[in-house]
Amino acid sequence: MTLARTGLAAGAKPKRRAAKKSGPVASGDTLASPMQGTIVKVAVEEGQEVKEGDLVVVLEAMKMEQPLNAHKSGTIKGLSAEVGASLTSGAAICEIKD
Repeated sequence: MTLARTGLAAGAKPKRRAAKKSGPVASGDTLASPMQGTIVKVAVEEGQEVKEGDLVVVLEAMKMEQPLNAHKSGTIKGLSAEVGASLTSGAAICEIKD
């Protein structure tokens, strides 16, 4: 048996590692951006009632659109999202209050 430069036996496949998770999408009342991107659609307004799963915003990253949905039912507060705004990973988009 010979060892390749990677330290693995010849022909052995290296173990795959799980991909790093993006920043938190939702924690507590806050809905946060899971990745860096640009807001292309805002589907809610300040003070609007939403149900869990309702579309809040659509984020575009690397020419792919990522819908961000409400993680719980409640009222939209502190909406800081505007179409065309750039977000960093973990940036707060709004809070959903009971």
